[in-house]
Amino acid sequence: MIPLIDLRKQFQSIKEEILKETNKIIDSGTFILGPKVDQLEREIEKRLGVEHAITVANGTDALVLTLTAYGIGEGDEVITTPFTFFATAEAITRVGATPVFVDVDRTSFTIDPNKVAEKISSTTKAIIPVHLFGQPSDMTEIMLLAKENKLLVIEDACQAFGATYNGKNIGSIGDAACFSFFPTKNLGTMGDGGIITTSNHLVAEKIRMLRVHGSERKYFHKEIGYNSRLDEWHAAILLLCLKHIDKWNNQRGVLAERYRTKLKHCTSIKLPEARKDRSHTYHLFCLESPNREKIIKHLADHDIHTGIYYPCCLHLQEVYKYLRYQEGDLPIAEFLSKQLFAIPLHPFLSTEDQEKVIAALLDIEVTEKC
Repeated sequence: MIPLIDLRKQFQSIKEEILKETNKIIDSGTFILGPKVDQLEREIEKRLGVEHAITVANGTDALVLTLTAYGIGEGDEVITTPFTFFATAEAITRVGATPVFVDVDRTSFTIDPNKVAEKISSTTKAIIPVHLFGQPSDMTEIMLLAKENKLLVIEDACQAFGATYNGKNIGSIGDAACFSFFPTKNLGTMGDGGIITTSNHLVAEKIRMLRVHGSERKYFHKEIGYNSRLDEWHAAILLLCLKHIDKWNNQRGVLAERYRTKLKHCTSIKLPEARKDRSHTYHLFCLESPNREKIIKHLADHDIHTGIYYPCCLHLQEVYKYLRYQEGDLPIAEFLSKQLFAIPLHPFLSTEDQEKVIAALLDIEVTEKC
């Protein structure tokens, strides 16, 4: 099948470099939080224009440790989107706070600032906007709301490394930002990994302490922390991928524009919107259709892989029944959960394979008209 994402081709393209780095790491005898980790943190600080970048074990830990470092916990509320991967809300709950879900914008699929304003209360401590599928949230409005109400903004940038908003790097706009290096992310490694970016020195120091069991020096612990460290091998792979990330992101953009050009008259689907004030990394390219299941089956019959993101909104998940949300409370997110599906898009998607995807989508268009 034509895969949604082709990790095999991606890592094959730098395989020899990875093997060389692996041998160096084995010879060094340093495997966790070593010089490669330090180099990765410094390079991401420089690239994003932030004072601190702190690597952790994964993107979920990045969110948990950031919330913890800012002192968010029991009795606090954090506003976020219901249309994202579970980890966003899970991290809020994990620290003892309560997620408050608000609906999303109809065309960007990201959190609607107008809805955020309606839900701010005396116990609200932070907003977590998610830069969904690689498209930045409306950060101007969100930052203004946060300033007016003295709230923190923690960017969930797990799907958007390299994206920009009004010329500013995603990861440098909020009080802090969290990235995931899960293999399928546009900047990913061959396993788990994550990073937190911030220009708050005290918060950065606390996160560094929290990631090693609440310890500032070995065997002396100031508080209960976590075991959330990045190893040298993943750091080395990420440094290699960082050299290619602009080229890979640009290729995602080229493929997205080709889809838009070739499918713009296809009435059986709705294409995702690209906004002029922000750059989109196209972690995923999602189409919209009321006939999603039919189209997915048609593409599968043509050996084309698809994915549904996300089939159940967070406010309707079983684990959040206690929050007493009902179906219909957040209608746009619920609508999108029934309509959106992703088609193949990755830096190594060939023109030939992309044309097969386009032809299959146009074929179903002709079938429906007949």
